[in-house]
Amino acid sequence: MILDRVNLPEDLRNLSIDEMIKLAGEMREIIIKKVNATGGHFGPNLGIVEASIALHYVFDCPKDKFVFDVSHQCYPHKILTGRKEGFLNPEKYHKYTGYTAPEEGEWDLFKVGHTSTSVSLAAGVAKARDLKGENYNVIALIGDGSLSGGEAFEGLNNASVPGTNIIVVVNDNDQSIAENHGGLYANLKELRENDGNCKNNFFEALGFEYYFVKEGNNIKDLIETFQKVKDINHPVVVHICTQKGKGWKDAEINKEAFHWILPHTLDENKTETKISESYASVTNEFILSKAKDDKTLIAVNAGTPGVFGWDSEFRRKLGNQYTDVGIAEEHACAYSSALAKNGAKPIWAVMSSFIQRTYDQLSQDMALNNSPLTILVYWGGISGADATHLCTFDIPLLKNIPNLVYLAPANKEEYLTMLKYSVEQKEHPVAIRVPNTELVSTGIEDLTDYSVLNKYKVVESGEEIAILGAGNFYGLAEDLTQKIKSKYGFNPTLINPRFLTGVDNELMDGLKEKHKLVITLEDGLLDGGFGEMISRFYGSSDIKVLNYGSKKEFTDRTPLNELLTRYRLKSDLILEDIERIF
Repeated sequence: MILDRVNLPEDLRNLSIDEMIKLAGEMREIIIKKVNATGGHFGPNLGIVEASIALHYVFDCPKDKFVFDVSHQCYPHKILTGRKEGFLNPEKYHKYTGYTAPEEGEWDLFKVGHTSTSVSLAAGVAKARDLKGENYNVIALIGDGSLSGGEAFEGLNNASVPGTNIIVVVNDNDQSIAENHGGLYANLKELRENDGNCKNNFFEALGFEYYFVKEGNNIKDLIETFQKVKDINHPVVVHICTQKGKGWKDAEINKEAFHWILPHTLDENKTETKISESYASVTNEFILSKAKDDKTLIAVNAGTPGVFGWDSEFRRKLGNQYTDVGIAEEHACAYSSALAKNGAKPIWAVMSSFIQRTYDQLSQDMALNNSPLTILVYWGGISGADATHLCTFDIPLLKNIPNLVYLAPANKEEYLTMLKYSVEQKEHPVAIRVPNTELVSTGIEDLTDYSVLNKYKVVESGEEIAILGAGNFYGLAEDLTQKIKSKYGFNPTLINPRFLTGVDNELMDGLKEKHKLVITLEDGLLDGGFGEMISRFYGSSDIKVLNYGSKKEFTDRTPLNELLTRYRLKSDLILEDIERIF
């Protein structure tokens, strides 16, 4: 294998073009095998192999600084920078994260996992270089899909100003996670179809010198172009056209489905599992049914439809009652707010990790104007995810914004009733934390009037101890309740709060008569969260409060069970804490 001779970037300079072409094929083979075993970003990494080889052949990384956008395209870079064992040895498949990570070596400058950031970061690196009087190249790699994000526009607008070395490599595979959306893509298409020569050029209009590489998977062409811009003394854009999913036919054809894959997706003998009902499927059925009868209902997302199961068929059925704004959560929030203010019924779906990108719009454009839109927050909760995709911060972020109602259903029936209430009400913006659990159904219709705010549900009345289990952790609250009954011989009070944004003052005050301890369970950050609000309510009383949730920290691929133990989010550990108090 040629790969046996390549351990670091400088080894590439001992290879011929033909050998580098063969190396690209070998790298694809190990990426395919590794990602099929572990899951991860598939199509983007297959498409950028040749460009990664050419970049490392021409530039001197780590002296020259590479800044990746979102990290969806960093696997070939990792293979070439001393980490190929993580792709060759199955026992070390999990040694390296799927994102750029400075702790893994000097070749990665930033830990990044959210999109549209690379140009802004690279502009800062270049400015610091100039202030220190240093001399090296700064290269930002960004995909065409990422260009739809507001930070990408801001970064490009400012990166072209200083007049010193910064090289922006635009990897254009004519695809975001799903299809691209926005007026910019008409210009990219025109540039592709005219070999980079057309009257309108978005990048030149911003002040960049522009280079075009039609065959972005041709190593020779890439090397020639990168050599032209190396050590250049002004901002340039190198626009390369690549094949997303190159080397795996299905990924080349169905780019959306193979952007990211689960383990063993590619196995020939993989048996199809029956798709069971889920909160995502329940949501989509509700939206499609409602949209048929109400033409003002519209589903909105910011470039990540797969998170919600909004596949091409779902989008086709909605037609003009569906908007994908691209990688632009800020715009999605303001756009949805305006839709609601002008009489439409927007349902904006967003992954918990991405909602933090739009705090100002949530506060100013939406809540300050009291726009009655519906926000569905997916994947919220403690998990073993990478540090870039943690979903534990949404409760403190949302619950502390005035006017916003944040709901946490514990089962299918509550969720559907909350959806119906939210879509039809005209009083507040309403966010619903879509349960991040297997679907739970009581079989009993929920008749709650959620327009009466901050009224918690007492599921079992008892004494001594009251347990509030919010959303995902209501099941843990049920389990803890049964264990207290069994161990201590009395019935605690079990409460399903459902509202994350306010205290049921009457109920909480009434607990003082027969209770000594209140326990709160929430699947998210404790600081500024639901439980802290309950603790504050009881601060001047004799009631003791135990709050359970996650600590304020960035975890990185830490197993979920380890985290739940660390945070004492297990019934037996909570019982130990109860015994220490009593």
